Amino acid sequence: MNIANPRPAVLPVAVVIPCYRARATIRAVVAGVIGRVAQVYVVDDACPEESAATLAGRFSPARLTVLRHAQNQGVGGATITGYRQALADGHAVVVKMDADGQMDPAELPALVGPILAGEADYTKGNRFFDLGLLGGMPRTRLFGNACLSFVNKLSSGYWEAMDPTNGYTAIHRAALARLPLDRLARRYFFESDMLFRLGTIRAVVRDVPMAARYGGEVSSLRIGRVLADFPRRYLACLLKRFFYLYLLRDCNVGSLNTLLGLPMLGFGVGFGALHWWRSVASGIPAATGTVMLAVLPIILGVQLLLQAAAFDVANRCTAPLQRLLGPHRPAAPASAPRRTALAPLDAG
Repeated sequence: MNIANPRPAVLPVAVVIPCYRARATIRAVVAGVIGRVAQVYVVDDACPEESAATLAGRFSPARLTVLRHAQNQGVGGATITGYRQALADGHAVVVKMDADGQMDPAELPALVGPILAGEADYTKGNRFFDLGLLGGMPRTRLFGNACLSFVNKLSSGYWEAMDPTNGYTAIHRAALARLPLDRLARRYFFESDMLFRLGTIRAVVRDVPMAARYGGEVSSLRIGRVLADFPRRYLACLLKRFFYLYLLRDCNVGSLNTLLGLPMLGFGVGFGALHWWRSVASGIPAATGTVMLAVLPIILGVQLLLQAAAFDVANRCTAPLQRLLGPHRPAAPASAPRRTALAPLDAG
């Protein structure tokens, strides 16, 4: 018996691994996690390398299910396919891992711990918790993730969450079953869109500190694509969140401060810019009253919006859905027979 390296306990969770151009790493990723969890779902997202084919005959069919897409749907689409199958199979907690080997299976107990303890509905990795954990992250990714983190706080309402693009996540079925999976972003905006959707159903989200782990892999996410696509998506999420939570479902101090602050700030800036341009064109300084008529709405508008933001920060979710909605349906036994492949499917 090996006492120095005891076998890790099997966690009552399922792991979904979206797989695309990962032939060199997928086998090691599956080998590292399959003995730690109840079930592993590998979703071959129409991979041109046929990455999932390297798993054939190497792992127990009772623990590994391979799903295949006929057409590429992106990391979000592949993850959603895995989520649906895990829900159908009755799993209570579903973890999402990438196939590139950047996510350490040893972090699984810490990641799912708050969910299994009934303290959260969704957990995600956070590489920004400790400066010492950031040593492996390239500087461009560090800067980009820091910027996206702040914007994501605005759009999702999870002000305590950082590292929104971290794909190492876990979710309880109480939250997963209530998400509009058909409307989730299918590609690189998937993780950020998940946080926005979780905010609309008032799920409790927790960050779990973990180290950044990078090898020689090359990310397929390009800065140009982020700059062209992400801003409009974040803005759309922010506007929808305000409508859902501050107009449709409730009307509170945050709603009032925002509805008063935005017009006042807009009027002050517009009025001030107009008279500044007229003053420059004519060479005649604006009157004191005109200046004050521009400055006062700006000051009041900014103050009202700051109060609205403070209300939004305090208006966070504290009661996990898994507690509010009662017990979940238990997962199927790990020894139950499972198929190793499905017919080609498309999650439209």
